[in-house]
Amino acid sequence: MQPRNDLDLVVPPGPGLRHGLVVPTAELEERFTRAGGPGGQGVNTTDSRVELWWDPSTSTALTSAQQQRAAAALTPHLVGGRVRVVAAEHRSQRRNRKAARERLAGLLREALAPPAPARRATRPTRGSQRRRLDAKRRRSQLKSGRARPTGDAG
Repeated sequence: MQPRNDLDLVVPPGPGLRHGLVVPTAELEERFTRAGGPGGQGVNTTDSRVELWWDPSTSTALTSAQQQRAAAALTPHLVGGRVRVVAAEHRSQRRNRKAARERLAGLLREALAPPAPARRATRPTRGSQRRRLDAKRRRSQLKSGRARPTGDAG
């Protein structure tokens, strides 16, 4: 999919997203507030902190199966049913907007990736069992050799 404008959130192709994903700007809500931290006098006058909100349950960019998978995987990031991402580490609003969008794209990529295949239980080989028991035997003999002698003290 191609973004319609520069403000659309683009998630590049990857596991679970064969063709990538484009979230339209209309589905994203940004709030700007004053950020703490470095910045000198400018910190008191510029709204550089960015809060990015997105609702996966009403998104037109996702299929219904993707919506369910995203909702389950993004539960720790949901506030009132919407995903909230905050960026305030940069001094400029533009860099914080970019950081927030990159974070949201990363969260989406992780949420929509297919689950790892279940581990198939395997048994240790006969050779590995024999080696483990031989090593235990050698270690036991080594430690028993450290004990105090119990012979006649004549």
